[in-house]
Amino acid sequence: MRRNLLRLATAGSVDDGKSTLIGRLLFDSKSLFSDQLDAIERASLARGNGGPDLSLVTDGLRAEREQGITIDVAYRYFTTPRRKFVIADTPGHVQYTRNMVTGASTADLALILVDARKGVSEQTRRHAFLSSLLGVGHLVLCVNKMDLVDWSEQRFEEIREEFADFATKLDVGDLSFLPLSALHGDNVVEMSTHTPWYAGPPLLRHLEEVHIASDRNLIDARLPVQYVIRPHGESQRSYAGTIAGGIFKPGDEVVALPSGRTSHVTEIWGPGGSKIEEAFAGMAVSLTLDDEIDIGRGDMLARPGNQPHQDRELDAMVCWFSDTGTLRAGNDYSIRTATQHTKVRVTELDYRLDVNTLHRQTEAQALALNDIGRVTLHTRQPIMFDPYRDNRATGSFILVDDSTNQTVAAGMITARTPGIAEATSDRGHRATGRRPRANVVWHNSAVDRGQRLSQGMTLWLTGLSGSGKSSIAVELERQLIAAGRPAYLLDGDNLRHGLNNNLGFTDADRRENIRRVAEVASLFADAGTIAIVSLISPFREQRRDARKLHDDKRLPFNEIFVDTPLAECELRDPKGLYKRARSGELPEFTGISSPYERPEYAELTITPDQGNPAEIARLIRRELGIVDA
Repeated sequence: MRRNLLRLATAGSVDDGKSTLIGRLLFDSKSLFSDQLDAIERASLARGNGGPDLSLVTDGLRAEREQGITIDVAYRYFTTPRRKFVIADTPGHVQYTRNMVTGASTADLALILVDARKGVSEQTRRHAFLSSLLGVGHLVLCVNKMDLVDWSEQRFEEIREEFADFATKLDVGDLSFLPLSALHGDNVVEMSTHTPWYAGPPLLRHLEEVHIASDRNLIDARLPVQYVIRPHGESQRSYAGTIAGGIFKPGDEVVALPSGRTSHVTEIWGPGGSKIEEAFAGMAVSLTLDDEIDIGRGDMLARPGNQPHQDRELDAMVCWFSDTGTLRAGNDYSIRTATQHTKVRVTELDYRLDVNTLHRQTEAQALALNDIGRVTLHTRQPIMFDPYRDNRATGSFILVDDSTNQTVAAGMITARTPGIAEATSDRGHRATGRRPRANVVWHNSAVDRGQRLSQGMTLWLTGLSGSGKSSIAVELERQLIAAGRPAYLLDGDNLRHGLNNNLGFTDADRRENIRRVAEVASLFADAGTIAIVSLISPFREQRRDARKLHDDKRLPFNEIFVDTPLAECELRDPKGLYKRARSGELPEFTGISSPYERPEYAELTITPDQGNPAEIARLIRRELGIVDA
């Protein structure tokens, strides 16, 4: 069986035991060489320790060993029969947050350590938020030093509940909790006899079994060109780089950006000059094309029908690293992305985030050391990018101070800001189907979301026509109103009588239909109402866009998949649509002549055997924790 690679980073406050945990993991899994152990024992003896100090496995700098802290990011590699691992041991001190960002930026999973005696600290929250912001899809909260609280289950549960409550505000798809003692090895590689109340696996087994294959973006084909190879005496060029997304195969049509010239892939070469038949995200390759195209470093190869954005106006989240300066509107820097490099100006500081409450401080005028905020940027030259949520490689950047050549910030592109030229052009208006947004300014309400009488959310019911989602949505609205919770049903058919009555059923109209519904639902949710959306919404990308819209506004979004088999939907056929679709009267009908893409990460999946609409509505409320007013 192929051993896939897991990249993980440690995080948490200083002295919570991150380095000791990594040392214990390597020691107990027998991944340390004898000379490493000898060096650790000598260093431990010099420090007056009674036994080997396993934190020294990763604390390699002299300053680290003298102070007993981690300063730099230390990378360690080890392997088990089931998986390969690369560990980034990151520092816990606030002044070294930039190093933590470096270590977590490429991680698949973050181990966030908490001292059982101290509980969740500000730095714990900061690192958890940064891990979420950096797109780390899997978090494990390791409650360390449980031996110092007498292995108290109650203490573990207190910390678990506190962190779980904070994590509801984060974009985390997989969160696990684990009690352990890194110093003594309890629940690190082997199960501990001190925690009979803990039913989960030890840490190493969890790391071996966590599923990360679906985290990769295998849809958006991207190859940022880093180098052009032209073998001596040969005229054929190949274009080398690390694939940032998607899959490339010989015969694929590609477009070279920014020129827009198209060609086809003829051959793909892997490391060492081996020819391969398929290349996917994370692989370092070179591609040979059918045509001679002027392509250089900084260009990108993509698919003609799936291209990255190209723009000079960007919205982004940044983490400020510099302790000698601040980020302010009007400041100029250099921006460096996957392969591009150009000048950039900060045109606006939208807000600074309080890492404890995640409150947006819109009155902030600057970002200082370790501050996190949202900014609007204007680049001198257009850059190619994808939103960071979709592609970490093409959606990330760093800012460099040209006067010192120091990296002063790391950033994640959240969206593009339409320029005035595009917004006012007839071409842009016709292409997007949206009203121009030139000179349109967002006016903030005087009422904060926390001041409203209730907290809203969106419940997005998706499924085939006839699946029963409308009946469930009607009953769900009735129950919520009876329970004193403000709720409103946004039914797809009803909305086409008014808001969307000018839309047909072309692909473009269907996209616009879902966009409008998502926008309206987010307004209801922001007002403190539970918006119940009942919409076929057959394509994952469109549902993902609806989720992103809510995520950008920090609004809860729950996708509920009503999984009724096609055969049963056809038997029900309340509107006679399937019969008409089978006869060819309704072209592009979902489930018959047009596909329905099943959700991959729905918060809840409902099947017909779970009861009638009233029972299922109660099940939804219970599973999503929607309590009575």
